[in-house]
Amino acid sequence: MTPETKDVTMTIRRRRLIAAMGGAALALPTLRTARAQTAVRFTLDWALQGNHAMWALAEDRGFYRRDQLAVRMDRGFGSGDALVKVGSGAYDIGFADFAGAVKFNAENPQNRLVMIYPVFDRTAAAIVTLRGRNINRPQDVAGRNLGAPEGEGSRLLFPAFARVAGINPGSVRWTSMAANLRDTMLRTGQVDAVTGFLFTVHFNLVGLGIPEEQILGWPYAENGLDLYGNGVFCRAEWLERNQETAARFVRSSIDGLKALLNDVPGGMAALKRREPLFDEALEARRFAMTRDRAMLTPNSRANGLGHLDMARARQLVTVNAEALGVANPPTAESMFTDRFLPPRSERMI
Repeated sequence: MTPETKDVTMTIRRRRLIAAMGGAALALPTLRTARAQTAVRFTLDWALQGNHAMWALAEDRGFYRRDQLAVRMDRGFGSGDALVKVGSGAYDIGFADFAGAVKFNAENPQNRLVMIYPVFDRTAAAIVTLRGRNINRPQDVAGRNLGAPEGEGSRLLFPAFARVAGINPGSVRWTSMAANLRDTMLRTGQVDAVTGFLFTVHFNLVGLGIPEEQILGWPYAENGLDLYGNGVFCRAEWLERNQETAARFVRSSIDGLKALLNDVPGGMAALKRREPLFDEALEARRFAMTRDRAMLTPNSRANGLGHLDMARARQLVTVNAEALGVANPPTAESMFTDRFLPPRSERMI
């Protein structure tokens, strides 16, 4: 090999080495970004419904990716089940009616649950009936037959609601049934009225062919018992170890909700992609009721999404402790925090 040939060969080798090193250098930021995605196991309260689209959009619109999260969202099987799954560590974060956490935390202080974002500023618990049952206001259920699953949250809260609404709770007769039979039993007249989440019972009745103008409902929160409803929560021990992750998840969730408020059809389509049997038209209507009756309240409009009023949090603890027979309830301060909410300016709607 001549000196000239050797020089050419060496030059080619140097160029290849530099190119390889440059390629590796270019690949490193991508590799670091991939590694920075924090895995989060997230359970819902129930099968996919319209309001859950806020998290589908958080993924589809890139909010999770922006906040370096890789979230696995699974359907739920009731709020009580979600509380247990997060408390046990099977899931990192949950979305559920937080009323049941009063009893859970009292009995499981080592697995204490903490609400970090109240999504429903008002509980959706309600009395629901049909026209023609001679029940035209909440007080008319006195002496009537109410139906609900035994141990269901709205039924447990009824005595507290009855007190503020001026109803003698002892005058009501209760019929217990499985949750999937509640709406049918109301439709067929086996009970005079039921308790449950307003938007769940209302649209289940619509699905059974009941015209909407025949359905009457009185949410507890609009009739004297103004409690927080569903929200994002996690286990205190996990929260202390994953504070940044929790804050990023809340931020993504709020941005997902804002996206949903601005594009309801897009949110329903996002859920349809995840569940082929999802009824987009029905769920858009369900979300509209949830939005207007539980989420966009005067409080959230004035103070921002997720605003925490500790006096209302204390009321939730007190009412549920009485309803569930909890002798030594946890403090509201141990169950609620606003430390992980973004600034108020980012939560205004």
